[in-house]
Amino acid sequence: MPPEKSSPKNAYRQAGVDISAADAVKERIKVIAKGASRPEVIGGIGFFGGLFHFKGYRDPVLVSSTDSVGTKVILARQMGIFDTVGQDIVNHCVNDIFVGGAEPLFFLDYLGLGSLVPSQVEQLVKGVATACKAANCALIGGETAQLPDLYRPGDFDIVGCIVGAVERDQIVDGSKIEVGDAVFGLMSSGLHTNGYTLARKVFKTDEDPSVLNARYADLGSTLGEALLAIHRNYRPVVMPALKHIRGMAHITGGGFEGNIPRILPKGLAVRIDRSTWQVPPLFKLIQKAGRIDDTEMFQVFNMGVGLTIVTAPEHAKDIPRLIPEAFLIGMVVPEDGPSRVMLH
Repeated sequence: MPPEKSSPKNAYRQAGVDISAADAVKERIKVIAKGASRPEVIGGIGFFGGLFHFKGYRDPVLVSSTDSVGTKVILARQMGIFDTVGQDIVNHCVNDIFVGGAEPLFFLDYLGLGSLVPSQVEQLVKGVATACKAANCALIGGETAQLPDLYRPGDFDIVGCIVGAVERDQIVDGSKIEVGDAVFGLMSSGLHTNGYTLARKVFKTDEDPSVLNARYADLGSTLGEALLAIHRNYRPVVMPALKHIRGMAHITGGGFEGNIPRILPKGLAVRIDRSTWQVPPLFKLIQKAGRIDDTEMFQVFNMGVGLTIVTAPEHAKDIPRLIPEAFLIGMVVPEDGPSRVMLH
């Protein structure tokens, strides 16, 4: 049979892009975004750029970050659960600017889709809006792009961009860290948004997605539920102790070695005692199933510690008092050797 002839009204849709469906989704997004706003937002979703009336600071410094949730989106698609990765991307970005002391102001998301499925997009944006509202961060805009030549039907990617602010004299950048400072850790909720390419290979989830439904007693959930655990937003629990903190490191891709040195002044390192916390079962399961050595596990994953805090010795007693879940994991020492993070 000859191919269906395209008409001026349906040629783009036959090519894989449905403008009318996109317009309908945008209307849904406007409603969802209204629940994640701030008084400083002018107008709302729909204009070519998000408008935010910046005020309330003496000597402000803007802090921005952009990121994605990586191949965690593949697991979300396989399980048909999309709101969690929407929350992941917001919380990841909030943490990235908060380690500099910044308050989140507004957030923009980008969705790249192989095909536009309204219910899928709605779940993703609801997740973004939920996390933005919890962080008092305005969902000020975004982009939903149908890219059938880049993504297969059902595939998608989600990316976020956040802008926050901090008073110039309150920036937390690690510059005041000294030898003898105490290092505290806060537990993660799981893998957060890193190491999923390795985890997927270990469990062979691409070849057999049904393994995600397997329930493990140690996990207290299915494998899929544990892997989709939402990335924590650390700002609410850490804020009470912020004035006592000299530096914070968000433990993301690269683990301890890839992130803690980013806040250390030249010539300094940290010594971390691995016996100060119990590595959660999910990481042990990955290590056993993949036959991965300790060194690589700590290079790829957060191993149960999603945020580290550095404080002066005289304030070491204040951290667990103000952040009850924080626990001492090490101290700052002179740099001596090739690694600036020594795990013992």
